[in-house]
Amino acid sequence: MKKVTILGATGSVGTSTLDLIERAPEQFHVVALTANRDVAKLAAAAIRTRAERAVVADEACLPALREALAGTGIVAAGGAAAVCEAASLGADVTVAAIVGCAGLKPVMAAIRAGGTIALANKEALVSAGDVMKAAIADHGATLLPVDSEHNAIFQCFDARLAHRVRRIILTASGGPFRDRSLAEMAAITPAQAVAHPNWSMGAKISVDSATMMNKGLELIEAFHLFPLWHEQIDIVVHRQSVIHSMVEYVDGSTLAQLGTPDMRTPIAYALAWPDRMATPGEPLDLARIGRLDFEAPDVARFPALALARLALEAGGARPAILNAANEVAVAAFLDGRAGFLEIAAIVDDTLQRFDPPAPETLDAVLDIDREARRLAVERVRERVA
Repeated sequence: MKKVTILGATGSVGTSTLDLIERAPEQFHVVALTANRDVAKLAAAAIRTRAERAVVADEACLPALREALAGTGIVAAGGAAAVCEAASLGADVTVAAIVGCAGLKPVMAAIRAGGTIALANKEALVSAGDVMKAAIADHGATLLPVDSEHNAIFQCFDARLAHRVRRIILTASGGPFRDRSLAEMAAITPAQAVAHPNWSMGAKISVDSATMMNKGLELIEAFHLFPLWHEQIDIVVHRQSVIHSMVEYVDGSTLAQLGTPDMRTPIAYALAWPDRMATPGEPLDLARIGRLDFEAPDVARFPALALARLALEAGGARPAILNAANEVAVAAFLDGRAGFLEIAAIVDDTLQRFDPPAPETLDAVLDIDREARRLAVERVRERVA
C-alpha cells in the first residue's frame, strides 16, 4: 500500500484525490489530511479514509476538529507549523493542493522528507522554482505535476531524449470570456468569472482561467518542470479541452495526451506512477466531439499572458512578484474592490514598483511575496480611494 498525505484535502483537487483513494482502499493508506478551516469536511474525510492525522491550518478551528474526531483515534492538530509537520511525516506520495503561496512551506517540508510530491499548487514553482529544485536535488525527492497540462506533457515527454524536443505546447481553454470584447470584459462580475465552461474548479483558479493568468503561471511552471528554454514553450487556445498539452520533437512528430476534462485523470497518474490506475472518468468519445479547434491567444485582450512571459524571461524575483500581486488582485476582484480588467493592471503596477534581487532561500522568497502583496494592496486601496 502507498502511504499518502493530502495537503489541501477539502479543495477541488483534494476532493478528487479522496474520491480516487476511496475507490481503491486496498492500494492506499492515508497518513494525513490538511485543510484551511473546513472542519466538517476535513473530519468526515479523515474518518472515511481512516487517516492517522487531520490538521487544520487555522488554529482557532482546532477545538472543533478535536470534538469532531473524538473517539476515532485520529490525531487532531492545528496551525501552520502542524501543517508543515504533517507534510514531513514521510508519506510515499504527498499531494500538494494548497492554493497559493500558503502552500510554499508545506511543499518544502514534503520535499525535505523525500518521497514523491504530486504538485497541484502551481504557485509554489512559480514563486520559488529555483529554490525548490535545489531542495529536490539535495533531498532526493521526486516531483510529479498534477496540473492537467503539465501532467499531459509529463506523459508525452521522453526525458532520455530531452535534447530532441523542439517545443512543448500548453493548451488553454480560453476561459469563459474568450469571445468577449474588452468593453464587455470591463463589466464582468465575479459570478460570471468563476463559471468555467469546461472544468470544475475553485474560485481563484477559475478567475485565473478567465484572465488567462493561469496559463501564464503554467508557462513559468513548465519552465521549471522540463529541461527546456523558455522560448521552447508555446501556448495555444483549444476550446474543447480535449488535448491537454503536446510535445513536439525535432523530427516533426507531435505527441499529445487526450482525455475528458476530469482532474481525476492527472491525479490518478501521479498517485499510481509509474503504474496506472482505473478512474471513473467518462471515456473519450471523439466521434461525438466531432472537431478540435485551435487558435492563437489574444494578448491584447488577455495581457496577463504577456506579463507572465516577461516575468519568466526576466527571471529572478519577477515570477514571485507576479504571483503575489495576482493573488491580491484576484481577491480584490472577488470581493468587489476591483474590476475584472484591473486584475492585470494591478499586477503590472506592482511589477513596475518592485524589483528586488533574485531570492536564494525560501525565506527570501516569502519576504518578496510579502512586500509584493503590500504594494498590490496599496494599489487596490488607491483604486478604491
